Amino acid sequence: MNPTPRAGLKPVLATLVAAGLLTAAAPAFAQSCNEDIAKFQQRREAQIGALNSLSKKGKGKLDPIAACPRLRGLVAVENEMFAYMTKNQSWCSIPDDVMGQVKEGKGKSANLAAQACKAAAMARKMQQQAREGGGQPGAPQAPRLPSGPL
Repeated sequence: MNPTPRAGLKPVLATLVAAGLLTAAAPAFAQSCNEDIAKFQQRREAQIGALNSLSKKGKGKLDPIAACPRLRGLVAVENEMFAYMTKNQSWCSIPDDVMGQVKEGKGKSANLAAQACKAAAMARKMQQQAREGGGQPGAPQAPRLPSGPL
């Protein structure tokens, strides 16, 4: 046997093995990204499910006081997911158009949350004023009902 051909094969085999490991590891990277994003999606879906339940209870309308914390939770999850996707965009091979869609969606959620929480604050303030305004001067008085026989 000639030792020269075998010695020449070692670097080639080492290169092939290294290339094989990198190729085998690439799907693991993508799988890790998919798993991480799926976890964010599950958390997001849980918040959306809770909002849908609130909507059903309100017969299609969301109570802003009840919806505000859930919407804030949704925004927090979407912000975390977007930050992860931004940080790992090239690593996870996330297309720019997907990043744009996620950014737009989280912006819409943030606007909705801001509106709901503003409405919730106003509703709380009105409830507080109604509780405190029982006999206060200047507080709206309930209309007097007629007395006597009708």
